[in-house]
Amino acid sequence: MRVLVLDGNQNQAVASVRSLAKAGHAVLVGDSTSWCKAGWSNSCHGTFRYPAPQGQTEAFVRCIAELARAESGTLVMPMTEATALPMSAHRDALFSVGARLVLPCHADLLRAFDKDETTRLAASLGIAVPKTTLVCSREQAEEVARSIEYPVVLKPRASEELSPENKLRTTGRPRYATNAGEFRAAYKDMRQRAAAVLVQQYMEGQGAGYFALMRHGELRAEFAHRRIRDIYPTGSGSAVRVSVAPQPEIRGAALAILRALKWHGVAMVEFRCHEGGPPTFIEVNGRFWHSLPLACHAGVDFPALLASMAEHGDVEPVLHYRAGVRCRWFLGDVRHLSEVWRGAPRGFPGKYPGRLRTLASVLTPVPGTVHDLFTWKDPLPELGDWLDFGRRVLSRKTA
Repeated sequence: MRVLVLDGNQNQAVASVRSLAKAGHAVLVGDSTSWCKAGWSNSCHGTFRYPAPQGQTEAFVRCIAELARAESGTLVMPMTEATALPMSAHRDALFSVGARLVLPCHADLLRAFDKDETTRLAASLGIAVPKTTLVCSREQAEEVARSIEYPVVLKPRASEELSPENKLRTTGRPRYATNAGEFRAAYKDMRQRAAAVLVQQYMEGQGAGYFALMRHGELRAEFAHRRIRDIYPTGSGSAVRVSVAPQPEIRGAALAILRALKWHGVAMVEFRCHEGGPPTFIEVNGRFWHSLPLACHAGVDFPALLASMAEHGDVEPVLHYRAGVRCRWFLGDVRHLSEVWRGAPRGFPGKYPGRLRTLASVLTPVPGTVHDLFTWKDPLPELGDWLDFGRRVLSRKTA
Protein backbone atom coordinates (compact mmCIF):
# COMPACT_ATOMS: atom_id res chain seq x y z
CA MET A 1 0.00 0.00 0.00
CA ARG A 2 1.15 3.56 -0.67
CA VAL A 3 1.33 5.73 2.47
CA LEU A 4 1.73 9.51 2.84
CA VAL A 5 3.26 10.35 6.23
CA LEU A 6 2.75 14.00 7.20
CA ASP A 7 4.70 16.13 9.71
CA GLY A 8 7.95 14.53 8.59
CA ASN A 9 10.14 16.47 11.00
CA GLN A 10 8.60 14.71 14.01
CA ASN A 11 10.14 11.74 15.84
CA GLN A 12 6.90 9.77 15.42
CA ALA A 13 7.21 10.28 11.65
CA VAL A 14 10.67 8.66 11.65
CA ALA A 15 9.34 5.68 13.62
CA SER A 16 6.34 5.40 11.26
CA VAL A 17 8.46 5.47 8.11
CA ARG A 18 10.72 2.68 9.39
CA SER A 19 7.76 0.62 10.59
CA LEU A 20 5.71 0.96 7.42
CA ALA A 21 8.61 0.23 5.07
CA LYS A 22 9.48 -2.88 7.09
CA ALA A 23 5.85 -4.00 6.67
CA GLY A 24 6.21 -3.71 2.88
CA HIS A 25 4.49 -0.36 2.23
CA ALA A 26 5.77 2.37 -0.11
CA VAL A 27 6.22 5.41 2.14
CA LEU A 28 6.44 9.05 1.09
CA VAL A 29 7.11 11.72 3.71
CA GLY A 30 6.05 15.35 3.68
CA ASP A 31 6.29 18.50 5.74
CA SER A 32 5.42 22.17 5.39
CA THR A 33 9.11 23.13 5.51
CA SER A 34 12.05 22.07 3.39
CA TRP A 35 13.53 20.24 6.38
CA CYS A 36 12.16 16.75 6.96
CA LYS A 37 14.31 14.40 9.06
CA ALA A 38 12.05 11.40 8.39
CA GLY A 39 12.83 11.97 4.71
CA TRP A 40 16.49 11.30 5.52
CA SER A 41 15.65 7.70 6.45
CA ASN A 42 16.73 5.03 3.99
CA SER A 43 13.25 3.54 4.47
CA CYS A 44 11.65 6.56 2.77
CA HIS A 45 10.62 6.18 -0.90
CA GLY A 46 10.31 9.92 -1.54
CA THR A 47 9.52 13.32 -0.03
CA PHE A 48 7.12 16.15 -0.77
CA ARG A 49 6.34 19.60 0.61
CA TYR A 50 2.88 20.98 1.34
CA PRO A 51 1.51 24.43 2.29
CA ALA A 52 1.50 25.09 6.03
CA PRO A 53 -1.93 24.15 7.47
CA GLN A 54 -1.85 27.29 9.63
CA GLY A 55 -3.23 30.01 7.39
CA GLN A 56 -3.33 27.86 4.22
CA THR A 57 -5.78 25.14 5.22
CA GLU A 58 -7.56 24.77 1.89
CA ALA A 59 -4.32 24.77 -0.12
CA PHE A 60 -2.90 22.18 2.27
CA VAL A 61 -5.89 19.86 1.80
CA ARG A 62 -5.83 20.27 -1.98
CA CYS A 63 -2.14 19.40 -2.07
CA ILE A 64 -2.58 16.20 -0.06
CA ALA A 65 -5.65 15.21 -2.10
CA GLU A 66 -3.70 15.62 -5.36
CA LEU A 67 -0.86 13.49 -4.03
CA ALA A 68 -3.30 10.79 -2.91
CA ARG A 69 -5.07 10.84 -6.28
CA ALA A 70 -1.98 9.31 -7.91
CA GLU A 71 -2.84 5.88 -6.49
CA SER A 72 -6.26 4.78 -5.25
CA GLY A 73 -6.19 3.41 -1.72
CA THR A 74 -3.34 5.67 -0.56
CA LEU A 75 -3.31 5.98 3.23
CA VAL A 76 -2.77 9.47 4.68
CA MET A 77 -1.23 9.46 8.16
CA PRO A 78 -1.11 12.82 10.01
CA MET A 79 1.27 12.91 12.98
CA THR A 80 0.08 16.08 14.76
CA GLU A 81 -3.10 18.01 15.52
CA ALA A 82 -2.01 20.65 12.99
CA THR A 83 -2.50 18.20 10.11
CA ALA A 84 -5.09 15.85 11.64
CA LEU A 85 -7.68 18.62 12.17
CA PRO A 86 -7.86 19.88 8.56
CA MET A 87 -7.59 16.32 7.20
CA SER A 88 -10.56 15.35 9.35
CA ALA A 89 -12.60 18.48 8.58
CA HIS A 90 -12.11 17.98 4.82
CA ARG A 91 -12.09 14.18 4.74
CA ASP A 92 -14.63 14.10 1.90
CA ALA A 93 -12.03 15.72 -0.37
CA LEU A 94 -9.68 12.84 0.40
CA PHE A 95 -12.28 10.11 0.12
CA SER A 96 -13.37 11.48 -3.28
CA VAL A 97 -9.91 10.67 -4.70
CA GLY A 98 -9.84 7.19 -3.14
CA ALA A 99 -7.62 8.02 -0.15
CA ARG A 100 -7.80 6.27 3.21
CA LEU A 101 -7.83 7.82 6.70
CA VAL A 102 -8.02 6.13 10.11
CA LEU A 103 -9.75 8.71 12.28
CA PRO A 104 -12.95 8.85 14.34
CA CYS A 105 -15.86 10.93 13.11
CA HIS A 106 -15.01 14.63 13.08
CA ALA A 107 -17.24 15.49 16.05
CA ASP A 108 -15.46 12.91 18.24
CA LEU A 109 -12.06 14.15 17.06
CA LEU A 110 -12.98 17.70 18.09
CA ARG A 111 -14.14 16.42 21.49
CA ALA A 112 -10.84 14.64 22.04
CA PHE A 113 -8.78 17.74 21.17
CA ASP A 114 -10.89 19.94 23.48
CA LYS A 115 -9.31 19.77 26.97
CA ASP A 116 -12.41 21.19 28.65
CA GLU A 117 -14.67 18.65 26.94
CA THR A 118 -12.47 15.67 27.84
CA THR A 119 -12.06 16.85 31.43
CA ARG A 120 -15.83 16.99 31.84
CA LEU A 121 -16.16 13.61 30.14
CA ALA A 122 -13.62 12.05 32.51
CA ALA A 123 -15.39 13.52 35.54
CA SER A 124 -18.73 12.14 34.33
CA LEU A 125 -17.13 8.68 34.20
CA GLY A 126 -16.02 8.92 37.83
CA ILE A 127 -12.35 9.56 36.97
CA ALA A 128 -10.35 11.98 39.14
CA VAL A 129 -9.75 15.36 37.44
CA PRO A 130 -8.15 18.63 38.60
CA LYS A 131 -10.40 21.49 39.71
CA THR A 132 -11.02 23.20 36.38
CA THR A 133 -12.41 26.53 35.20
CA LEU A 134 -12.83 27.56 31.57
CA VAL A 135 -12.05 31.28 31.11
CA CYS A 136 -13.38 32.93 27.97
CA SER A 137 -13.16 36.67 28.73
CA ARG A 138 -10.97 39.23 30.52
CA GLU A 139 -13.78 39.98 32.97
CA GLN A 140 -14.08 36.31 33.89
CA ALA A 141 -10.29 36.06 34.19
CA GLU A 142 -10.23 38.91 36.70
CA GLU A 143 -12.94 37.27 38.78
CA VAL A 144 -11.09 33.94 38.72
CA ALA A 145 -7.77 35.61 39.62
CA ARG A 146 -9.31 36.95 42.84
CA SER A 147 -11.21 33.81 43.87
CA ILE A 148 -9.22 30.76 42.76
CA GLU A 149 -7.03 28.64 45.02
CA TYR A 150 -3.37 28.73 43.98
CA PRO A 151 -1.13 27.29 42.51
CA VAL A 152 -2.71 26.76 39.09
CA VAL A 153 -1.73 25.89 35.54
CA LEU A 154 -3.18 27.82 32.60
CA LYS A 155 -3.38 25.96 29.31
CA PRO A 156 -5.09 26.57 25.96
CA ARG A 157 -8.40 24.81 25.53
CA ALA A 158 -6.88 23.09 22.47
CA SER A 159 -3.32 22.80 21.17
CA GLU A 160 -4.53 23.77 17.68
CA GLU A 161 -7.60 25.93 17.10
CA LEU A 162 -9.67 25.65 13.95
CA SER A 163 -11.80 28.75 13.38
CA PRO A 164 -15.23 28.77 11.68
CA GLU A 165 -13.34 30.11 8.62
CA ASN A 166 -11.13 26.97 8.73
CA LYS A 167 -8.07 28.97 9.79
CA LEU A 168 -5.73 27.02 12.04
CA ARG A 169 -3.43 28.43 14.71
CA THR A 170 -1.06 26.90 17.27
CA THR A 171 -1.89 28.02 20.79
CA GLY A 172 1.41 27.33 22.55
CA ARG A 173 2.61 26.00 25.90
CA PRO A 174 0.96 26.19 29.35
CA ARG A 175 1.81 28.81 31.98
CA TYR A 176 1.83 28.64 35.78
CA ALA A 177 0.73 30.98 38.55
CA THR A 178 1.12 30.99 42.34
CA ASN A 179 -0.70 34.30 42.94
CA ALA A 180 -3.12 36.72 41.28
CA GLY A 181 -0.36 38.85 39.74
CA GLU A 182 1.24 35.89 38.02
CA PHE A 183 -2.21 34.72 36.92
CA ARG A 184 -3.00 38.05 35.24
CA ALA A 185 0.34 38.12 33.42
CA ALA A 186 -0.02 34.51 32.26
CA TYR A 187 -3.60 35.02 31.09
CA LYS A 188 -2.69 38.19 29.18
CA ASP A 189 0.02 36.28 27.31
CA MET A 190 -2.16 33.28 26.55
CA ARG A 191 -5.19 35.33 25.48
CA GLN A 192 -3.18 36.55 22.48
CA ARG A 193 -2.86 33.00 21.11
CA ALA A 194 -5.92 31.13 22.44
CA ALA A 195 -9.65 31.91 22.31
CA ALA A 196 -10.30 30.19 25.65
CA VAL A 197 -8.01 29.23 28.52
CA LEU A 198 -8.38 26.28 30.88
CA VAL A 199 -7.36 27.08 34.47
CA GLN A 200 -6.63 23.97 36.51
CA GLN A 201 -5.45 23.17 39.98
CA TYR A 202 -1.74 22.33 39.79
CA MET A 203 -1.19 18.62 40.41
CA GLU A 204 2.16 17.51 41.82
CA GLY A 205 3.30 14.03 40.76
CA GLN A 206 4.67 12.02 37.85
CA GLY A 207 3.17 11.95 34.39
CA ALA A 208 1.93 8.63 33.05
CA GLY A 209 0.41 7.74 29.71
CA TYR A 210 -1.67 4.94 28.24
CA PHE A 211 -1.32 4.42 24.48
CA ALA A 212 -3.83 2.55 22.37
CA LEU A 213 -5.05 1.62 18.91
CA MET A 214 -8.83 1.48 18.88
CA ARG A 215 -11.31 0.23 16.29
CA HIS A 216 -14.59 2.11 16.71
CA GLY A 217 -14.25 2.03 20.49
CA GLU A 218 -12.76 -1.46 20.75
CA LEU A 219 -9.17 -2.05 21.88
CA ARG A 220 -6.73 -3.48 19.34
CA ALA A 221 -3.30 -2.64 20.80
CA GLU A 222 -1.98 -1.05 23.99
CA PHE A 223 1.25 0.21 25.52
CA ALA A 224 2.52 2.09 28.58
CA HIS A 225 5.80 3.61 29.70
CA ARG A 226 7.31 5.31 32.73
CA ARG A 227 8.97 8.68 32.19
CA ILE A 228 12.54 9.09 33.41
CA ARG A 229 13.35 12.57 32.08
CA ASP A 230 11.15 15.07 30.21
CA ILE A 231 12.34 17.73 27.79
CA TYR A 232 10.52 20.26 29.96
CA PRO A 233 11.01 19.39 33.66
CA THR A 234 7.58 20.89 34.32
CA GLY A 235 6.27 17.59 32.93
CA SER A 236 5.94 17.37 29.15
CA GLY A 237 7.76 15.89 26.18
CA SER A 238 9.50 12.74 27.37
CA ALA A 239 13.22 12.51 26.53
CA VAL A 240 14.02 9.23 28.30
CA ARG A 241 11.46 6.58 29.23
CA VAL A 242 11.10 2.83 29.87
CA SER A 243 8.34 0.42 28.84
CA VAL A 244 6.16 -0.91 31.68
CA ALA A 245 3.00 -2.95 32.04
CA PRO A 246 -0.11 -0.72 32.15
CA GLN A 247 -1.29 0.16 35.65
CA PRO A 248 -4.79 -1.37 35.97
CA GLU A 249 -6.35 1.85 37.31
CA ILE A 250 -4.88 3.96 34.52
CA ARG A 251 -5.76 1.37 31.89
CA GLY A 252 -9.38 1.19 33.06
CA ALA A 253 -9.80 4.97 33.15
CA ALA A 254 -8.17 5.51 29.74
CA LEU A 255 -10.24 2.82 28.05
CA ALA A 256 -13.43 4.22 29.58
CA ILE A 257 -12.64 7.61 28.00
CA LEU A 258 -11.66 6.20 24.60
CA ARG A 259 -14.75 3.98 24.48
CA ALA A 260 -16.98 6.94 25.40
CA LEU A 261 -15.38 8.85 22.51
CA LYS A 262 -16.00 5.86 20.17
CA TRP A 263 -12.34 6.32 19.27
CA HIS A 264 -11.02 5.00 15.98
CA GLY A 265 -7.27 5.09 15.44
CA VAL A 266 -4.38 5.80 17.79
CA ALA A 267 -4.47 7.91 20.93
CA MET A 268 -2.61 8.68 24.13
CA VAL A 269 -4.41 9.40 27.40
CA GLU A 270 -2.30 11.25 29.96
CA PHE A 271 -2.57 11.16 33.74
CA ARG A 272 -0.73 12.58 36.76
CA CYS A 273 0.10 10.06 39.48
CA HIS A 274 0.72 10.99 43.11
CA GLU A 275 0.93 9.08 46.36
CA GLY A 276 -2.22 8.68 48.37
CA GLY A 277 -4.69 9.27 45.56
CA PRO A 278 -6.02 7.88 42.27
CA PRO A 279 -4.43 8.83 38.92
CA THR A 280 -5.68 12.24 37.82
CA PHE A 281 -6.75 12.70 34.21
CA ILE A 282 -4.86 15.40 32.28
CA GLU A 283 -5.71 15.16 28.58
CA VAL A 284 -6.25 13.06 25.45
CA ASN A 285 -3.85 13.29 22.51
CA GLY A 286 -5.75 11.82 19.59
CA ARG A 287 -2.79 11.16 17.29
CA PHE A 288 0.63 9.52 17.22
CA TRP A 289 2.80 10.58 20.16
CA HIS A 290 6.40 11.78 20.25
CA SER A 291 7.71 8.73 22.15
CA LEU A 292 6.26 6.29 19.57
CA PRO A 293 9.73 4.79 18.84
CA LEU A 294 9.78 3.14 22.28
CA ALA A 295 6.53 1.26 21.62
CA CYS A 296 7.95 -0.01 18.31
CA HIS A 297 11.20 -1.10 20.00
CA ALA A 298 9.19 -2.92 22.69
CA GLY A 299 7.08 -4.86 20.21
CA VAL A 300 3.89 -2.84 19.63
CA ASP A 301 4.21 -1.66 16.03
CA PHE A 302 1.41 0.90 16.03
CA PRO A 303 2.07 2.39 12.55
CA ALA A 304 2.05 -1.03 10.84
CA LEU A 305 -1.04 -2.07 12.82
CA LEU A 306 -2.89 1.10 11.85
CA ALA A 307 -1.95 0.63 8.18
CA SER A 308 -3.15 -2.97 8.29
CA MET A 309 -6.43 -1.85 9.84
CA ALA A 310 -6.85 0.73 7.07
CA GLU A 311 -6.14 -1.86 4.38
CA HIS A 312 -7.98 -4.90 5.76
CA GLY A 313 -10.58 -3.43 8.13
CA ASP A 314 -9.29 -5.00 11.34
CA VAL A 315 -6.21 -6.49 13.04
CA GLU A 316 -5.57 -9.13 15.66
CA PRO A 317 -5.21 -7.52 19.12
CA VAL A 318 -1.66 -6.93 20.41
CA LEU A 319 -1.79 -6.78 24.20
CA HIS A 320 1.69 -8.04 25.13
CA TYR A 321 5.11 -6.45 24.72
CA ARG A 322 8.54 -6.31 26.36
CA ALA A 323 8.72 -4.38 29.62
CA GLY A 324 12.00 -2.79 30.70
CA VAL A 325 13.01 -1.41 27.28
CA ARG A 326 14.68 1.97 27.82
CA CYS A 327 14.58 4.51 24.98
CA ARG A 328 16.21 7.94 24.66
CA TRP A 329 15.74 10.93 22.42
CA PHE A 330 19.31 12.22 22.49
CA LEU A 331 18.60 15.81 21.45
CA GLY A 332 15.56 15.88 23.75
CA ASP A 333 17.75 14.80 26.67
CA VAL A 334 20.25 17.58 25.94
CA ARG A 335 17.35 20.03 25.78
CA HIS A 336 16.20 18.69 29.17
CA LEU A 337 19.63 19.54 30.59
CA SER A 338 19.42 23.02 29.05
CA GLU A 339 15.97 23.61 30.58
CA VAL A 340 17.20 22.50 34.02
CA TRP A 341 20.22 24.81 33.76
CA ARG A 342 17.95 27.72 32.78
CA GLY A 343 15.87 27.23 35.93
CA ALA A 344 12.19 26.84 36.70
CA PRO A 345 9.78 28.99 34.66
CA ARG A 346 8.06 31.88 36.37
CA GLY A 347 5.25 30.77 38.67
CA PHE A 348 6.10 27.05 38.51
CA PRO A 349 5.18 25.62 41.95
CA GLY A 350 6.50 22.06 41.63
CA LYS A 351 9.83 20.43 42.38
CA TYR A 352 12.54 21.22 39.84
CA PRO A 353 15.58 19.00 39.16
CA GLY A 354 19.01 20.01 40.47
CA ARG A 355 21.62 21.08 37.92
CA LEU A 356 24.56 18.88 38.95
CA ARG A 357 22.47 15.77 39.50
CA THR A 358 20.84 16.26 36.08
CA LEU A 359 24.23 16.76 34.42
CA ALA A 360 25.47 13.49 35.92
CA SER A 361 22.36 11.55 34.90
CA VAL A 362 22.41 12.84 31.31
CA LEU A 363 26.12 12.12 30.87
CA THR A 364 26.04 8.63 32.45
CA PRO A 365 25.50 5.95 29.78
CA VAL A 366 22.97 3.20 30.55
CA PRO A 367 23.74 -0.12 28.80
CA GLY A 368 20.96 -1.47 26.60
CA THR A 369 19.36 1.91 25.88
CA VAL A 370 17.84 2.23 22.40
CA HIS A 371 17.24 5.52 20.63
CA ASP A 372 14.31 7.34 19.09
CA LEU A 373 16.23 8.28 15.95
CA PHE A 374 19.64 6.64 15.77
CA THR A 375 20.21 3.11 14.47
CA TRP A 376 23.39 1.82 12.85
CA LYS A 377 21.39 0.74 9.80
CA ASP A 378 19.65 4.12 9.45
CA PRO A 379 21.74 6.88 11.09
CA LEU A 380 20.79 9.93 9.01
CA PRO A 381 17.55 10.94 10.84
CA GLU A 382 19.67 11.48 13.99
CA LEU A 383 22.08 13.66 12.05
CA GLY A 384 19.18 15.54 10.49
CA ASP A 385 17.73 16.21 13.94
CA TRP A 386 20.91 17.87 15.18
CA LEU A 387 21.48 19.86 12.01
CA ASP A 388 17.91 21.13 12.11
CA PHE A 389 18.30 22.12 15.76
CA GLY A 390 21.50 24.02 14.97
CA ARG A 391 19.84 25.70 12.00
CA ARG A 392 16.93 26.90 14.13
CA VAL A 393 19.22 28.18 16.92
CA LEU A 394 21.27 30.16 14.42
CA SER A 395 18.18 31.62 12.75
CA ARG A 396 16.89 32.85 16.13
CA LYS A 397 20.23 34.49 16.93
CA THR A 398 20.41 36.27 13.59
CA ALA A 399 16.74 37.35 13.57
